Amino acid sequence: MRGHGHFGGGRQRRGRQMLRPTLLFLMHQGSAHGYDLIDRLKSFGIQDIDPSLIYRALRDMESEGWVQSSWNKEKTQGPPRRIYTLTTGGNGILTSYLEDLRNTRDRINQLVQSYEQHMKSGTGDFHDD
Repeated sequence: MRGHGHFGGGRQRRGRQMLRPTLLFLMHQGSAHGYDLIDRLKSFGIQDIDPSLIYRALRDMESEGWVQSSWNKEKTQGPPRRIYTLTTGGNGILTSYLEDLRNTRDRINQLVQSYEQHMKSGTGDFHDD
């Protein structure tokens, strides 16, 4: 089918687009180390992304002032872990991301509803006759 392959890899691309707002939301719920954030991303359908991309996003957000990190000083069986915390600036960015997502959702819903109405009322090629 012509054009069918156009959406190949779309899920992974959407996962990367949703990475930053989702990470910010997870840190809004509480500070966490990178491995915990990576694990919790799965519940939002963000998986199969190279962990280095996630850590890069965390470093970039830290350099932007959206996130701050510190080393966990508690004794653990493994090496010390970096703990990531949302900042006031990051909370503002999360709010902006969510407003954009709401607007996008509304536009998508409008397109889907218009398409469904068109399919119900139309006849001919490409319609449910």
